[in-house]
Amino acid sequence: MNILVVGGAGYIGGAVTDVLSNTEHKFRVYDSLLYEESYRKPVQFVYGDVRDYEHIRKQLEWADAVIWLAALVGDGTCAINPQLSVEINQDTVRWLCGNYDGRIIFTSTCSVYGAQDGILDEQSPTGPLSVYATTKLAAEEYLKDKNALIFRLGTLFGVSDLFARLRLDLVVNVMTVRARLEGELTVFGGEQFRPLLHVKDVAGAIVEYIDSEHTGLYNLHRQNVRIVDLAYQVRNHFPDTVVNKTGMEFQDTRNYRVSSDKIYSQLGWKPKYSIDDGIIEIKELIETKRLKDVFNPRYTNQAFLTQFVPELQHV
Repeated sequence: MNILVVGGAGYIGGAVTDVLSNTEHKFRVYDSLLYEESYRKPVQFVYGDVRDYEHIRKQLEWADAVIWLAALVGDGTCAINPQLSVEINQDTVRWLCGNYDGRIIFTSTCSVYGAQDGILDEQSPTGPLSVYATTKLAAEEYLKDKNALIFRLGTLFGVSDLFARLRLDLVVNVMTVRARLEGELTVFGGEQFRPLLHVKDVAGAIVEYIDSEHTGLYNLHRQNVRIVDLAYQVRNHFPDTVVNKTGMEFQDTRNYRVSSDKIYSQLGWKPKYSIDDGIIEIKELIETKRLKDVFNPRYTNQAFLTQFVPELQHV
């Protein structure tokens, strides 16, 4: 199968291309290198913007399947330029659905559920609280009648591969960094839940089902964890770390727990990587000095793009 990995130079894309390299599939990456200055991974690469429809059309003509990872990711990131976020996250998927009839794997987000009590499955009502979640939900709707598999992802963590930019705006990753370097974790509120998932488990699911006949919507996560409990789990790896819990609520109002029973029962998928695995990966990177400057804005989507606000319309 010929597979086009759109956004394949990113955080999820790094893990996806590693998994694909161990299969018989032929694949190539299509990416604009928004956060990168180069792409040195030894795989076939095509530079391009997902909004350049004539350019990407030529690549889609080659592809039997497309893994669509391209997006502006995160609530704060999309709030910088909501119109651009709609163009990239939503309008491009609408165009894809009207111009491509092959197999599609699409990554959405569990944040489409917003703030709700109880355990949420794929039939639960949605309540997006951000431009990011709203654009992802709209994209899902475009894909509902296509040969598409849609994964609503939990909050990711861990190391993707040896080439992709590490994300330090994800709660497990950033807590690990702060525990190791600062010896202190401040938790605002802490009662809010997040469904957590290792980035390599996303990649495994994507590649495992790329050539299956399964379609539709599936939640994808490993476990639901309260933020305060996560802080203490991180502290288990850094015993001298102090956890400060404050009653002040964090501005992020999302709070949700999800069920992934549908993909467990229908597809037989199971996650392989634990939260502790991700903590250990990040800890090792820091302790072996493989991350030179963890506070560099390039590791954080919102902080990096905020530097280029006037130029963002040209991304």
